[in-house]
Amino acid sequence: MDRRTNPAAGTDPLLKLTDAPSLPTGPGATRHLAHPQELTLRGIPVMCSVCRARRDWLLINHGRNVWVICRCGHQWLEPEITRADFDALIFFPDGTVYPNLDQALAALGFDGTFAGTYLD
Repeated sequence: MDRRTNPAAGTDPLLKLTDAPSLPTGPGATRHLAHPQELTLRGIPVMCSVCRARRDWLLINHGRNVWVICRCGHQWLEPEITRADFDALIFFPDGTVYPNLDQALAALGFDGTFAGTYLD
């Protein structure tokens, strides 16, 4: 057997590693974090001003900004949460990469599908 031949297409494990999606990094990356517990900022609990939700949030970080999204799909820019705060909360990124924000919201159930529901 000639060991200098190339492996069959799609079977080379090193090529599979290079084709694997990588987690977004850098200042232009958009990252998400599910936060099922209540969130307090400076001792004040966060509450959605529209649906009155008090927990089960999705935090989206892009650049220096962090947005809070409730299950009903209401969202707002939260200036009290910095990128450093977000980094401190994200212990284990789940590794899922979505093509765009709308698909991420739908896949994670923050597009209004579960409006009025807490998922534990």
